[in-house]
Amino acid sequence: MLVQLTIRDIVLIERLDLTFGDGLSVLTGETGAGKSILLDAMSLALGARGDGGLVRNGCDQGQVTATFDLAASHPVQALLEAQGITPEAFLILKRIQSADGRSKAFVNDQPVSVSLMRDIGRNLVELHGQHDERALLQTSVHRDLLDAFGGHESLVMSVAATWKKWQEKRREVTAFAEAVENARRESDYLHNAVEELTLLSPQPGEEEELAARRQTMMKAEAVASDLNAAVETLSGDASPIPVLTALAKQLERKAREVPDMLEEAVSQLDQGLDAVYRAQQTIEAALAKADFDPRELEQAEERLFSLRAASRKYGVAVENLPELAVKLADDLEALVSGEDRLKALESEQEAIQAEYHSVAGRLSSERSAAASALAEQVMRELPPLKLEAARFMVRQEADEATAGAAGIDSIEFWVQTNPGTRPGPMIKVASGGELSRFLLALKVALADKGSAPTLVFDEIDTGIGGAVADAIGKRLRRLAERVQVLSVTHAPQVAARAGSHFVITKQQLEAAGEGRTATQVAAISQSDRREEIARMLAGAKITDEARAAAQQLIDQSAA
Repeated sequence: MLVQLTIRDIVLIERLDLTFGDGLSVLTGETGAGKSILLDAMSLALGARGDGGLVRNGCDQGQVTATFDLAASHPVQALLEAQGITPEAFLILKRIQSADGRSKAFVNDQPVSVSLMRDIGRNLVELHGQHDERALLQTSVHRDLLDAFGGHESLVMSVAATWKKWQEKRREVTAFAEAVENARRESDYLHNAVEELTLLSPQPGEEEELAARRQTMMKAEAVASDLNAAVETLSGDASPIPVLTALAKQLERKAREVPDMLEEAVSQLDQGLDAVYRAQQTIEAALAKADFDPRELEQAEERLFSLRAASRKYGVAVENLPELAVKLADDLEALVSGEDRLKALESEQEAIQAEYHSVAGRLSSERSAAASALAEQVMRELPPLKLEAARFMVRQEADEATAGAAGIDSIEFWVQTNPGTRPGPMIKVASGGELSRFLLALKVALADKGSAPTLVFDEIDTGIGGAVADAIGKRLRRLAERVQVLSVTHAPQVAARAGSHFVITKQQLEAAGEGRTATQVAAISQSDRREEIARMLAGAKITDEARAAAQQLIDQSAA
C-alpha cells in the first residue's frame, strides 16, 4: 500500500509530506483548493506524462516521491528483479520534473525509464473517477478481471501452455510440408543429381590432393630426360668410374714403393669415387621417383576436371560437393518417406489442437459461470446506488476462429441504464455519474481480485447525496477492508466512514514581501473532523445543528 507521498514545488504545493495507513482515507476541501493538483502529483510519481507546467512558478524543478509497502509476493517484486533492481523493505518511486519539460524517474534511487515507472505504477495504484476509469473500462482487461474473479489462474496457464505447444507443432508441420513439396517439385532433378554425385563420390580434400599430385607428375616429366642422361653418364659405356677405379688401384700399388709420395693422392681418389657412387645412387633414386605411368597423370586430370565440372554445375565449391551430396540424398529421402512423416506430424498437430480446444472449452464454460456470478454480485450493489432499474452484464463471445493464448473468449462489461434502452459497453452507455457508480459496484464485487493494492477514487460521488452518498460510503468502507482506498469526496456521508481524514486548503502566504497562494494538506483530529464534515453539510456558515448532524454521521458510521 501507499505509505507516504512527498511533494516539492508542484503547481501550488511548495512542500508536502503525507503519511497514509490502510483502510479508507478521504481527502476533502473547498472547490478549487487543489485536490486535482494532489492527484496530478501522485500520477506523476506513477509514470504519467510529465509537463513543465507542473513545476511551481519561479522554481527550476519539482519533485514527487511515493513510498509503498508491498508484500514479497506482489508481482511488482518480480518485475523489479527482472530489471536488476534489488527489492528492499519499501518501494520508492521518485519523479523529478524540470520546468523545461524534461523529467527523470527513479525506483529505489536507481534511474529508470518513465515507461518502466508507468508499468510499476499501474500495478500499484488504480485511479478511478468520472473521467478516468482506466482499469475497468478498458475491454482489454475485462477478461483478466473475470478470470481473477473466477479463480481461473491455473486453467488460464494450461490454455496458454497448450496454445504454445500447438503453435510450435503447427510451425513444424508447415516447415516440413514445404520441404516435402519442394522435394516433390524437384524430384527428377534430385534423382539425377543424387545418381551423378553418388557415382562421382567426391571426397573431402580430394581436389587439393589431386592438384598437388598432378603438379608433381608434370614437374617430374620435365626433368626425367636430364636424369636419364646423368644416369647414362655415370653408369653407361662412357662412365669414368672404371677408369678412375683402375687408376686408383695402380697408384695404390706404387704407393707401397714410395709411401711418402702417393698416399694422399690415393686417398683423394678413393673419396672422389665414393662421392661419385653416392651421386649415382641419388640420381637413380630420383629417376625411379620421377618414373610414373602417363595414364596416372591422365586419370588425375580427368578426375580433377570432373570434380570442377560438377562444382560449376551445382554452384558450390568442390570442397562442398560431399556436403551437397548428403543434403540432396536427404532431400530425396524426405521425398520418399516425407508423406508418411508429414501424416504423422499432422496427426500430432490434430491431437494437440483437440487438447487445446478441450481445455479452452472448459475455461470458456467456467468463464460463463463466473460471468453470471459476477453480474449477480454487481446487480446486488446497484439498487442502493440508485441504479435499481439498471442491469450489468458480462458479455461473452466464444469463437474458435479467434483462438489464442488466452482462450476462445472475448469478454466485455456491458450495462443497460433503463428498461427498454439498448445495452452496450459501459463507456458508451452510462453517463458520468452512472459510470462512477457502476464502477464502484464492480470494484466491490471484485474486491481485491485483479486489483492494485491501492485504489484512488476521484470525486465519484459528484452530483449525488443523501442515501446514494451513504451507499457509496458503505461500499468504499467495505472495499477498504481488503485494499487501501483513498477517496477525494464532497459527500459528508463518505467522509464520515473514513479511518483517516485529510483536508486540502488553499492559503495566502507572504514571501519576500509578496503574497502568493499555496495548497496545503493536513491530517485532522476527530474534533476537527466533525467540524470539516459540518462544513460539508452546512457550507460557509457552520451551525450547531450542522455539528450535531456531523457527529451523528460519524457515530452511525462507527456503529
